[in-house]
Amino acid sequence: MGNRFMQPLRIAIQWLYLFFCLWLGWRFFQFVLHFRSGGLSPAIPRPEGVEAFLPIAALMGVRDWFATGRLNPVHPAAVVILLSVVLVSLLLRRSFCSWICPVGTISELLWKRGFSLLRRNLRPPRWLDQILRAPKYLLLAFFVYFIFFAMGAGQVGAFLTSDYGKVADVRLLDFFLTLSGTPLVVILFLLAASLPLKNPFCRFLCPYGALLGLLALLSPAKVTRHKETCVSCGVCSQVCPASIPVMAKERVHSPECIGCWRCISHCRAEGALSMDLPGNRVAIPGIVFALLVVLLFWGGTLVGKATGHWHSAITVAEYAHLLGR
Repeated sequence: MGNRFMQPLRIAIQWLYLFFCLWLGWRFFQFVLHFRSGGLSPAIPRPEGVEAFLPIAALMGVRDWFATGRLNPVHPAAVVILLSVVLVSLLLRRSFCSWICPVGTISELLWKRGFSLLRRNLRPPRWLDQILRAPKYLLLAFFVYFIFFAMGAGQVGAFLTSDYGKVADVRLLDFFLTLSGTPLVVILFLLAASLPLKNPFCRFLCPYGALLGLLALLSPAKVTRHKETCVSCGVCSQVCPASIPVMAKERVHSPECIGCWRCISHCRAEGALSMDLPGNRVAIPGIVFALLVVLLFWGGTLVGKATGHWHSAITVAEYAHLLGR
């Protein structure tokens, strides 16, 4: 089938980004270690890409941008990365979740391993599945309300420029380096649950995914089923990691669609499924979709760097003061 190459390509891109994220984490650890060792370890430049792991700081940065008309200089890369992901979602569904996000990559690895071990993946009843999706939207609503409504514009700016806000990335690093107690139990539970269930954190708890799903409702690209070609075998619905009944749809509008192309790649009837633009007249070729996902996400970084909205304004002396005490 013409789209069978899409899954190996997507998985290759997933793993490239995963290894890149691990490299970023290691470089950031070395960056922090230089200050905490009193200069005994080598000094390296701060890898700004670690701000991808600061979505709350990114939302605060957007709020501050709305209020002041300028991008807050403390964590500008976080805002740039968030806006890049938003653009990808607006144009190409929630493809960030299934092509780039390292959490999605690890989750997919686990449920595929679970299928190998258990010979199946569990599917909650449809009514229960819909109820379980509610927490991620509640978490999203909480963060949006707290940042955009409960906090004043001055409070947001003050938090971002506070000592705590300046080293939010370091605090996140420390959280994972000293992981124990309840957080450790929760993470281990989610990892274990990812073996029998497909992407439980992404589907039920991730507020970032909830935001991208709502934005993706505006995406012009949607999985489209061509009834005249479809043989109603049901494979598309079976392989969907979001449990969307693709076979029963003409166009998939669900915010749960992560643009992974699994339904299209596994379709047994050539041409029965495609990623179409409105009107069902223009189908997006798989290679074009893949290139757009990567270029739009990566292009946001380039634009951020070119416009001077990438490197943090926190000086080396400030980091030495904040981390060396």
